[in-house]
This record gives sequence, structure tokens and C-alpha cells, in this order.
Amino acid sequence: MDAVRNPYSPGAGFRPPALTGRDSEREAFRVLLQRLRAGRPQKSMLITGLRGVGKTVLLNTFERIARDAGFATALKEITHETDFRAVMAQQVQRALVTVSPLDKLRAAGKRALGILKAFKIRLPDGGAEISVDVEAVLGIGDSGNLEEDLADLLVALGEAAAENQTGVVFLLDEVQFLERPELEALISALHRCSQRSVPVTLVGAGLPQLPQLAGEAKSYAERLFNFPRIDSLGAAAAGDALQLPAEEQGAHYEDDAIDHIFRFTEGYPYFLQEFGKAAWDFAVGPTITLADVREAERWVREELDGNFFRVRVERCTPTELAYMSAMASLGDGPYRSGEIATALEKPGAPNVAPTRAQLIRKGLIFSPDHGQNQFTVPQFADFMRRQYPDWRVIVSS
Repeated sequence: MDAVRNPYSPGAGFRPPALTGRDSEREAFRVLLQRLRAGRPQKSMLITGLRGVGKTVLLNTFERIARDAGFATALKEITHETDFRAVMAQQVQRALVTVSPLDKLRAAGKRALGILKAFKIRLPDGGAEISVDVEAVLGIGDSGNLEEDLADLLVALGEAAAENQTGVVFLLDEVQFLERPELEALISALHRCSQRSVPVTLVGAGLPQLPQLAGEAKSYAERLFNFPRIDSLGAAAAGDALQLPAEEQGAHYEDDAIDHIFRFTEGYPYFLQEFGKAAWDFAVGPTITLADVREAERWVREELDGNFFRVRVERCTPTELAYMSAMASLGDGPYRSGEIATALEKPGAPNVAPTRAQLIRKGLIFSPDHGQNQFTVPQFADFMRRQYPDWRVIVSS
């Protein structure tokens, strides 16, 4: 069929043509906004899930919902290289000029700008200049203690938002890459905002270890956040994700074709988009048949192996690759650290602990429970068994 009209959109954070199976998360976010506007306490959200399940898509969707509801938003992806203090200064400034325009500054807005100026004093270059004549509020936000300073700043931002009858939503992706002091500061600042009943909230997204990291950073994190876990789609939602975009373009799937795609993808949203795109391109149409899907399957496998999976192993050392090869050789997990060490012929979990720590830091594995390990990417064990079946070959090459 016509490739230009192909409705599917595989990509990092690309919004699918039909966002199915996420109604409860969207409704929970709308309730959060409504309670924030009404001045009623409500937990912030930290969304968790494997790679490719649509966490970033949800964040982008939430940003649109918040803006449509009249809230200021600040969306940012965290990386290992992120200067967190600088990023928060930038995002607060962006939110502040939205909730309190510079040409209509009132008391709380001026105070927030002064605290922001003081907060920026602690940046290596002093931060970007604020184009308004406001004195830094010295003694607030400039202590050098990130936890105290960020709390002062977010509370001041919230007071400025309340002064203008609106609120602020921070949306942070890949939160697991924050260093522990940074995560502690963020949680503490949100806690202070909650205590002061100012309209500032956070929706973060990250890998499944995020609840554990938050709990280790602050013991009260479980009382400050909801932790919705998003996963693969069920059969009905997966079918709709394929069928609805096709129908909008005058095409449709045979039931057997959808069943085959669902079994192959296990309902993972990114895989569904890849398979839908390939099935459309292979089909003559307007009916996408089981034969079309079977013909497309080999291309989909090669596309996932060459892009979605391989880009992750290219960042690994031979030792790290060998560790993951040994993991995959044990089945589909979760995997106990001692069993992986034994498979690597290095009995005893401490002997492989540094490699495990590096893979967790790179976001390739996580610990679902004490002493256990699992891949952060769906179907990654199967990929490792296909491409790297013997860890001995990896370390000897």
C-alpha cells in the first residue's frame, strides 16, 4: 500500500496514531490537575516500565493535557551528563515567565524571580541573565545546599503560580539517571511544596528500579508519589492500536493477522508500531492478511535487531556483553546474581558485582528484588541468545 499514507509511527517517544490501553493513567493525571487547582493534596506521579512501553509518549500526552488545562509545563529528559541545578534553574525560569509574565509581575512573581536569581548564583557561570530588573533575594535559594535551595525555589514558583490562579507541572524523563543527592533534593522540594499547598507537581518517568531509588533517597517517597507501572498492551488494546489507524486510511486487518502480530510483539507498543508499519508496506491492500504479516515478520525481526536492540549493546564492554550473554543463557529471568556468576565460571555474586553495577548504571538491567536481575528491554534475552549465544566467544575475541 501507499507508503506515504502509512499511519504507523515507530520511534523514540513518537505518539502512536491510536494511544490505546492508557486511559486509566490519563484519567489519574486529570484528577491530579483538578485537585492541584482546587488546593487539595494529591501525590505526584513516577511512571515506571521497560523500554518501549510508551513512558515518554505518556509524558508528552500529559504535557498537552496540562497545557490545555491552563497549567505551565516544563519537560526535560535527564541523562548522565545532566547538570541538575542548571536544568532546574532553566525549567523554573521557563515556568515562571509562563505563570507570571514579566510585563505583569506581581509580588509573588517578583519574589520568585529574586530567589531564582539567587539560586543561579551557585551555577558555575552564574546562569543565563534574567531580562528584568529584579534583585537577587540573598539568603534564600543560594546556600549551596541543593536540597534546601531547590525547595525554596519551587515553593516560590508555586506561590507565584497561585497568585495567578494556575499551577506548574514538571515532567522529567529518565529520572533513574539522577544522582542520589539530586533525587533527594527533588523529592524534598516536592515534599515542601505539598506541605505549603502550592500548585507544583511532578510527573516523572523511568525504569522499573525507580520506586526503589526513590525510597532509598527519602523514606517518605512512597507517601509522596504514586508509582503507576505501565507494561505491554492486552490483546484488545493491541488490536485497536493496529486496526484503528488502518481503518482511518480505508484498510483493515484479518483477525488472524492481528493475532499473529500480537503473539510476535507480546503487545509491546513500540514493537506493534514497527510491525504495523512493515505489514502496511508489504500488503497490497486494502486488507492486510496473515500472509502479508508473515512476509513482513522477517523484516521486522531484522529491524528490531539492527536498531532497537543492537544500539544498546554497542555501548557495552566485552565483559558487560559476556555478563548479559550468561544471563540470557539461563532463560527469560529474573536471574539471581549467584547463578549468573556460576554461568560465567566465577562462582559468588561479589565476583561479578562491578559489572552488574555498570549495567544497571547504563540502564540495561535492573534489580526487581534483592539479589535478582532482569533486562530493561522486552525480548532482550531472546536477542542475546540469537546474536551472542556464547559468552566465552565474546571474551576471547
